Amino acid sequence: TEIYTLSLHDALPIWPQVSLQDGLAAVLRPILHGDVAIDNLRTLTGGASRTTWAFDAVTPDQRRSLILRIGPPDDVHAGMELEARAQAAAAAAGAPVPHVLIADDSPAALGNPFLICDHIKGETIVRRIERQLDDDGRARLLGQCAHALAAIHRVDPNLPGLTHVDQLDEWRERLDAMNDTTATFEWAFRWLAARRPAPSPIVLVHGDYRMGNLIVDGSALAAVLDWELVQSGEVYEDLAWFCIRAWRFGAPADRAAGGLGGIDDFLRAYEHAGGATVDRVAFHWWLVLATLRWGVICRYQAERHLSGQTRSVELAAIGRRVCETEWDLLTLLDKAAPGAG
Repeated sequence: TEIYTLSLHDALPIWPQVSLQDGLAAVLRPILHGDVAIDNLRTLTGGASRTTWAFDAVTPDQRRSLILRIGPPDDVHAGMELEARAQAAAAAAGAPVPHVLIADDSPAALGNPFLICDHIKGETIVRRIERQLDDDGRARLLGQCAHALAAIHRVDPNLPGLTHVDQLDEWRERLDAMNDTTATFEWAFRWLAARRPAPSPIVLVHGDYRMGNLIVDGSALAAVLDWELVQSGEVYEDLAWFCIRAWRFGAPADRAAGGLGGIDDFLRAYEHAGGATVDRVAFHWWLVLATLRWGVICRYQAERHLSGQTRSVELAAIGRRVCETEWDLLTLLDKAAPGAG
């Protein structure tokens, strides 16, 4: 899939009086081959780092529903052009992803780096998805999630710009940077350090593969979204992250894999789809690490609120989930049958 990358000499200088609509029309004009009007521009989400907008690009021949993701560069998230390369490679490997029309790491055209892709019909809010699924629908969707992840992991992990970090070291450093910890977190870090499994082959890792970042149409997986944490790593990182308790959104323990089904059902479907053979003991280690990662994230979000950096009821509420994560860690560390669903 060819991705259009805007060059600086094509960019529209953004002055205060130039609207986002004007900027979008300018960057889309050479791609849609003619006059473009921007209609129905609206914000979908406004995160701390990036904002998502929906709009229609109208030409004399068509009305096309598109999505804009825009936000300042930082040292945590992948650049927009890397996101686009990863999505194109995943699509070529068989994963359902939105088609990207243009991605640009330069702020010259719209004031910040941005990515524009096709709008995909479906739902991302997990509670709504759950209401439209019966047991057969959940099983079908779980299998599709496993197949899509296996396709992502087949991508050559040597895409230009991908980074690779040791996940245990990464989250240890992030917690230490806050000068705060808990006894449960420390026990988990020591347990992980003492039981680290042998490394497995490096693959393309989505980095945030979970319910909430997937578009579901009925009981069908329509698209994998939010590639801003894409990197190279081990398959277990994505597999375990999909299965932490936070991402089953209140579903019972027998549906620990994304609230859709059992963990072993998910892992078997992943293997059947051509993914690597999953060592269940190694998976359990990564599940502990993924749960600890979420706990550190919750503590970090609380710190943003408590420090006054970003005063937010939402961040404060996420911070209160640290204790939930500690409970999950204690349960996992005491579990006698690693990897059981």
